[in-house]
Amino acid sequence: MIRLEIGKNEEEQRLDRFLRKYFRKASLGRIYKMIRKDVRVNGKRVAIETFLTEGDQVDIFMSDEEAESYRETKKTVRALRQFAIAYEDRQMLVVSKPYGLLTHGDANEKKNTLANQVLGYLTEKGDYLPRIEKTFVPSPVNRLDRNTTGLVIFGKDSETLKRLNQMIRDRDSIEKYYMTIVFGDLKQSMVLRDTMVKDGKTNTVTIQDEPDSDGKWMESRVKPLRHSPQTSKVPGEKSDKAPAYTLVEVQLITGRSHQIRAQLAAAGFPIIGDTKYGNPQNNRLMKSKFGLTTQLLHAYKLVIDGNVVEAPIPDEFQRITGVLIDGNESR
Repeated sequence: MIRLEIGKNEEEQRLDRFLRKYFRKASLGRIYKMIRKDVRVNGKRVAIETFLTEGDQVDIFMSDEEAESYRETKKTVRALRQFAIAYEDRQMLVVSKPYGLLTHGDANEKKNTLANQVLGYLTEKGDYLPRIEKTFVPSPVNRLDRNTTGLVIFGKDSETLKRLNQMIRDRDSIEKYYMTIVFGDLKQSMVLRDTMVKDGKTNTVTIQDEPDSDGKWMESRVKPLRHSPQTSKVPGEKSDKAPAYTLVEVQLITGRSHQIRAQLAAAGFPIIGDTKYGNPQNNRLMKSKFGLTTQLLHAYKLVIDGNVVEAPIPDEFQRITGVLIDGNESR
């Protein structure tokens, strides 16, 4: 028999969901069969949908060998720390993700991710103890694209993670602000409301023409901050007329994949360097001038329950801003 005591990070979840996390290699059918025949909670058989509470004892009548065959071995992933800490307390960690780092792993990269780097950091600090936790892992509540820099929030315990996820869903407790440079002269603030459909094969989203379509709702609020000077050309530009650029702040109301990039492009103000949604001619100029080959987008500010957390603007972002917006000579 295997006896598990439910800790604070495992409580308030259904029995079947707890067992699916604990026995990740077991089929759903095997989990249900366990609950019907081999599982007791506080000495009694219970229903699949029973919610667990802290201190409950879950007894599983199976051999250690069978149990181990269903478990995933916890490995301490050592990844070079690349993130900076923007804010930290006992329950929450907000980090600034650098360019080129995945938030989560994908088919090509599973080890060196922001999530693993944070896990290693919290383990070394003693804020997360893998040998004690049965199913819980500190996780991010928001995600940034690989080449988008800036703030990502992590919950250190289950209760905080649930609370933060609910705040993200409510859309009024956590405000998310991004900074970018767009191609074009944006003179007035805009509220962009669209629906989108994602193409999984190309990893792109398409803005729907019909607002009442079956696509997912998106909303962003865009504010121009500063404009490029109109008296001089960007070095390398062949036209006699200087192209217009605008430094903008975007408040993300919903949080769809590629939302800011797709909406700004559809509104006629594509982000510079964005090869999926941007202006090809201008992207070639950005690559030639600055070596910029991806979107210039930085999640620079969060307002969490009224508290402001900011991430410094990356050096390369500042350099490009200096040339395009402030009219400085290229360095």
